[in-house]
Amino acid sequence: MTGQAQAIILGIETSCDETAASVVVRDQSGHGTIRSNVVRSQLDEHAAFGGVVPELAARAHVEWLDHIIAQAIDEAGIDLNDIDAIAATAGPGLIGGVLVGLTTAKALAASLDKPLIAVNHLEGHALTARLTNGVKFPYLMLLVSGGHSQFVLVRGVGDYERWGGTIDDALGEAFDKVAKLLSLGHPGGPAVERIAQQGDPKRFKFPKPLLREERLDFSFSGLKTAVRLQAEALAPLSDQDVADIAASFQDTVAEIVGFRARQALQKFAEKFPGEAIRLVVAGGVAANRRIAEALQKPCTELGADLIVPPIALCTDNGAMIAWAGAERLALDDTDSLTIAARPRWPLQDEDMRVKSHGT
Repeated sequence: MTGQAQAIILGIETSCDETAASVVVRDQSGHGTIRSNVVRSQLDEHAAFGGVVPELAARAHVEWLDHIIAQAIDEAGIDLNDIDAIAATAGPGLIGGVLVGLTTAKALAASLDKPLIAVNHLEGHALTARLTNGVKFPYLMLLVSGGHSQFVLVRGVGDYERWGGTIDDALGEAFDKVAKLLSLGHPGGPAVERIAQQGDPKRFKFPKPLLREERLDFSFSGLKTAVRLQAEALAPLSDQDVADIAASFQDTVAEIVGFRARQALQKFAEKFPGEAIRLVVAGGVAANRRIAEALQKPCTELGADLIVPPIALCTDNGAMIAWAGAERLALDDTDSLTIAARPRWPLQDEDMRVKSHGT
């Protein structure tokens, strides 16, 4: 595919509780255009359980994926035969859901005689800013979502270096657990942010684990426990208590993330002297305005660009998978139909196959 004028990629994403498909076009210059991006959330199916139930998620993917793909093709104004390749999340994620999407992609690839590209879900997040903002390598990514919290150096397609991450709960998971503790509903991130607007972020002083250490790691389990102990000490909680706890928790998280971002940006500047400093933020937690403020401050002070793709492309979606597939296809990196789904797949794994330092 190298040198082709353009490539039309169908992307399929089913790693958690969004059933998604998208058509993305990548031209020869490397510019991408989203022709369609269809996402069906499963919030209603899981709301009663306070979190995602893997079996229910997989069943919903089975029921809806064919319809979502058909809608994406229709909205893109193309025929299935116009597609140059099919990209699908092959991990990490809930294995039942990943299997549904990858198996469907394999069937399409076989029936249409088109290449298959098995995409690491995290790579989809890592490369999205190249689709939306044309970001050049290298850059620093902060991925903050329900399942992942990590700093990653992005050198090129398939070339990643993990600089730090959570040693326990992911940040999105911590928000969800605090929301459940305070009976705020699911998903927890938006619920905590809404109620925090009515609270006093200075009322409670919660711990900031690991900040005395040099490493770029996070720990949110102890913070979550401190929130629980405070809530138990005040029970029964008034509405103001809930708002103040939420605001204090969110403010503490923002301080932690901002502090670590400053360290990571300084490390990037030292590693790449003279290079433009760019911090790309991905994942659903990127929508949190207080955290965005905490990230903007060190970026401004250090002369770094803070890049946050549109929130619809920060959360799970098919466009990011299609784009990652397009980037790999441009490097002639495709997969056989025997490739397996993986519940765990570190982004810096040696099995990322392609090493490229392109721009």
